[in-house]
Amino acid sequence: MKQIPRNLAVLWLFACLSLTGLTAQAQLRPPLAAAKYFPVDPPQPPLSTSGKIEVIEFFSYGCGHCAVFQPEVDAWLQRVDTSKVELTYIPVTFRPDFALLARGYYAAEALGVAKSTHHGIFAAIFSNTAQPVRTFNDVAALYEKVGVKAADLTAAAQKFDVENKLRRSNELLQTFRVDGTPTIVVAGKYRVTGESAGGNDKVFGVVDELIAKELAAKKSAAK
Repeated sequence: MKQIPRNLAVLWLFACLSLTGLTAQAQLRPPLAAAKYFPVDPPQPPLSTSGKIEVIEFFSYGCGHCAVFQPEVDAWLQRVDTSKVELTYIPVTFRPDFALLARGYYAAEALGVAKSTHHGIFAAIFSNTAQPVRTFNDVAALYEKVGVKAADLTAAAQKFDVENKLRRSNELLQTFRVDGTPTIVVAGKYRVTGESAGGNDKVFGVVDELIAKELAAKKSAAK
């Protein structure tokens, strides 16, 4: 029998091992759908007790990307079935100005005006005449532009419930490993970002897939 030259035999063995390694990597690589989001491990219970699929947006009024992303959120809210799905905003505290704005958001929530002032605060911050946010007085001035008395917002900002929500917000940033905004978390199980989805305009396509997955699992469990 004709023997294979030693150098060719070594090359052949190396090629086989390389192919084996590539095959193993392919088997370990997550499916395409999974690559669009980051799994939350361990999954977290919902913040709400409504029984709906909970979608959280981690955001800041001081984040330009969040301001640009808001129309995507609005369009999604127009088409999603709100009898089965609900959106919760969680303001982040990455920077001193973000933390002040987060306090302002929770103060507005305590006053019952967070929804009605949401778009106005983005607009006020990113207007040509906007001033830097350095103190809570600056935040109160922003809310005055959208019809909330500065004194009322300042008083609400000092409430114990606001402090608790700020503390909880900080905890959730760690729990869900949020390192940028906007970030979406679905059902406490999946973290979606513009990077993972392939662009901010694709985020809610991924979110819709995950919601459908969760609704199907709930339907199956109910049988």
